[in-house]
Order: sequence, then structure tokens, then C-alpha cells
Amino acid sequence: MRRRSVRANTGKGVLVALLLVFTLFPVYWMLSSAFDAQASSGGQSLLPKEFTLDNFRYVLTGGGFDVFLRNSAIVAVATVLVSALVALLASVAVARFKFKFRTTILFMILAVQMVPLEALVIPLFVQVRDLQLLNTLLGLIIVYVAISLPFGIWMLRGFVEAVPVELEEAAYMDGASWGRMFRSVMLPLVAPGLVATSIFSFITAWNEFIFAMTMLGGARENYTVAIGLKAFFGEHSNEWGYVMAASTIITVPVMIFFVLVQRKLSAGLVSGAVKG
Repeated sequence: MRRRSVRANTGKGVLVALLLVFTLFPVYWMLSSAFDAQASSGGQSLLPKEFTLDNFRYVLTGGGFDVFLRNSAIVAVATVLVSALVALLASVAVARFKFKFRTTILFMILAVQMVPLEALVIPLFVQVRDLQLLNTLLGLIIVYVAISLPFGIWMLRGFVEAVPVELEEAAYMDGASWGRMFRSVMLPLVAPGLVATSIFSFITAWNEFIFAMTMLGGARENYTVAIGLKAFFGEHSNEWGYVMAASTIITVPVMIFFVLVQRKLSAGLVSGAVKG
């Protein structure tokens, strides 16, 4: 029995190690190439032959990636704030208030989530064009908010319905207005869901390529990092050192945001369970 247990544990350890290597090797290769001076010439290896920071310097200066980072930050922050606010108010409406076509609206929200995003490119492009917002960051923000809202409303609806109505009634009995009840009772309990939807909205706005390329194709000064990355791909050759350096820069804000928000998400889940 002991031998079987040791063999089983060894087998599991080997499988986990292989899975980690398979998962983390692309990340390691990206970092190794980003710091390798010979990466662009096709001479990159497992370990950088000539360590350098020139790839990052060029990307942030000559490559114009500082502008792309600024544009992506504006789009991502605006998308997170607007989608979170609208989704929260809409979820409270569909979860707490009874009105005509309420069920129909919920089914429409669910149906939108099932539609592939590629099928929405042309309709959204036409709408943004009619609004005369093509090649602008505002037009792209509107598109990303539209993409994020169905998921946000559907998820937050479950969190709002999980809040006992008795808590709201108790707040009313104590003389609290609807706004005070919303800030002091509802908002703290649905905060974990709000954080989860914010993660989705941020990652969508930061990494998305197809809609950004479609809406901003003619305005390089408004490019986000996702489409700015293609500037380092040439017709006959690719600047792999610059590509990997830019990819590393793109990845860092997402990782930082996720780590910070994950802590708040865990704390909010525990807090909500205690208050419930």
C-alpha cells in the first residue's frame, strides 16, 4: 500500500510538473527574448546570450508604446467605471423591481452572451459610424461597455437577489432613504460581484484586438496596446525582441490589477458571508 501511495504521489507530481512547464514555458520564452539583444536577429536561446534593456527602451520611445499604454489605460478605466455603474443599477432594477417585459429583457441579456463577438463587429461598427465616433477612444469605450454589460448585469443580478430583502426593510424602518440603504447595505454585499465584473471588463478592454482594429484602424495616435503591437511585425521580417518586450509591458498591468483585485475579491466574499 505504501509503495502504491508513493508511486501515485510521484506520478501526480510528475504530471503537475509537466503541466507547469507546458503552461509557464511561453511566459519564460517571452521574458528571455525581451531581454536578449539577439532576439530580433533570430539568435534567441533558452538563456539570453546578450542581456540588454534596449528592447524596452525602443518600445517605449521610438516604438511609441508609451502613447498606446496611455490610450489603453484611458479606455480600460473608463470601461470599468461605466460598465460597473450601469450594470449595478440595471441588476438592481431587474432583481428588485417588477415591471413589464422584465423576463423578456433577462432572456435578451442571456441571448446576447451566447452570440459570438465576431458576429457583432459589423453591427457595432455601423452604429459607431452613425454616431461619427470612428477612430476615437470614445467610440471604442462605448463598444467595450456594450460588450461588458450583458455579463455584468447577469452576474450582479445573482448577487443582488442573494441579499435578503429583510435587510433593506430593516434599513427603511430605521429611517434610511433608498440612496442610504443602497450605499450602506446593498453595495457592500454585492461588492464581490462588482469586483468580478470589473476584472472581466478590464481584461476585455486591455487585451481586445478585433474591435479595436476595426474602430481605430485609421488613427494610429489612438491605438491601444493590442493593435499597437502589430507595428513590430513587418512584411518580410519580425522584430521579435521588440515584440516580446512590448508583450511583457502589456502583461504587467494586467497581472498587477488582477493581484490587487483578487485580494479585495477574497476579502469581500468572506465579509459578505459574515454579514449575510
